[in-house]
Amino acid sequence: MAAHKPVEWVQAVINRFDEQLPVKTGHQNNHTKVSTEHNKECLINISKYKFSHVISGLTNILKNVNNMRIFGEAAEKNLYLSQLIILDTLEKCLASQSKDCLRLDETMLVKQLLPEICHFIHTYREGHQHAAELRASASGVLFSLSCNNFNAVFSRISTRLQELTVCSEDTVDVHDIELMQYINVDCSKLKRLLQETVLKFKALKKPAQLAVINSLEKAFWNWVENYPDEFTMLYQRPQTDMADAAERLFDLVDSFAESAKRKAAVWPLQIILLILCPEITHIISREVVEESKANKKLFLESLRKALAGQGGSKQLTESAAIACVKLCKASTYINREDHSGIFLLVQSIVVDLKALLFNPTKPFSRGAGSQNADVDLMIDCFVSCFRINPHNNQHFKVCLASASPSTFHFVLVNSLHRIITNSDLDWWPKIDAVYCYSGELRLMFSDTLSRVMQGLHTHAPLRMTPVRKGLHTRAHSHSFSHQSFETPFVFLCKRTS
Repeated sequence: MAAHKPVEWVQAVINRFDEQLPVKTGHQNNHTKVSTEHNKECLINISKYKFSHVISGLTNILKNVNNMRIFGEAAEKNLYLSQLIILDTLEKCLASQSKDCLRLDETMLVKQLLPEICHFIHTYREGHQHAAELRASASGVLFSLSCNNFNAVFSRISTRLQELTVCSEDTVDVHDIELMQYINVDCSKLKRLLQETVLKFKALKKPAQLAVINSLEKAFWNWVENYPDEFTMLYQRPQTDMADAAERLFDLVDSFAESAKRKAAVWPLQIILLILCPEITHIISREVVEESKANKKLFLESLRKALAGQGGSKQLTESAAIACVKLCKASTYINREDHSGIFLLVQSIVVDLKALLFNPTKPFSRGAGSQNADVDLMIDCFVSCFRINPHNNQHFKVCLASASPSTFHFVLVNSLHRIITNSDLDWWPKIDAVYCYSGELRLMFSDTLSRVMQGLHTHAPLRMTPVRKGLHTRAHSHSFSHQSFETPFVFLCKRTS
């Protein structure tokens, strides 16, 4: 029967998938969980042959679930679980999409699926109980969607940019612009985003300009982390059209940055735009440069002054730290044998950068609301410095010291865990450079654990904070979880024992 009526058979599987979602069945037991997983795997396999039908069916299910009226905590949880199941299934189906799908498929994806995915990314903001998990899952769908359907997503971004160039309202909707930070971007796609931005940046209002600045920076890292070989090749065979678009956008953004507040907002993107211009990074290391490159050299001088605390503004110092960490991180994706000028730039800022971020007597902080972001910045800096020179380890010793803040210990352990588990490029040094410190690392962990346990008797009880991959236990007086600290450390101890 299935052979004679494939469409009806596929629809039957889609219906069964829909009927067994938690929002329809209520609380799931082990049997229903296995059945739901089985239905999901069936649809993923079927999508390889009936892609349009499966995606259309899942999109309709998602739309109907989103429109359901829910009452009560249990129903809210089942709705959230159902949305995650549907989004995960969509992501896996899109990831296995054949590249020779008909143009009709792309049209269908634009009209049906993309608006539903944007709903999660745009609507589910902070305050919603499951906002972060749903947005992360929807972002994964958008990433998979853009792999084979980039034109569909790019068209939506481009159309919104064009609309905003003629918008006279003071309050503008920049949600579609922000999509560029979630999509799959290779070298040619990043180039298109840069060129499109160059054409329309000047006519945008400030909120839209800031949204573009923030989103392009994230798009750059999507490219570098997913296509590191392409970025490495950029420094072996520079692309004139990429460099031209990046330099033109640098100049536009530089004109936009009239005040200290605006400079702080754009510096992280400006350093990335310079990184995309290998020849310019080499030219501006000279004492004298031509007039068209003078603003790039002045930008770097301002960056160094702000990093050293001479910029006249705490906000500029913080932005300089972010920009310089990004410079260091990007440099690790470039082979030193290419003798790039970017390494001269790194050498000119790295000492002041480490002094700012790894000062135990005055820990780096952008305020209470930025604690997690500050820790992530320190981890990025630590890992990048290790990859640049694993034997220049003064900051390592600072983080290892028993008198240093517990946050420094957390940064150290998570940095080493990342070094062990993420070693994609041949020239990245291995963890054996720190094996000689394994004894001190165990002592540090033991001492930290003792202090935390002692704090249980003098502070409020531990809070159990639910996250997507389990429960993190947070001490009242600490900004990190035992589990997030312990897991990489146990892994590290096994490697260094």
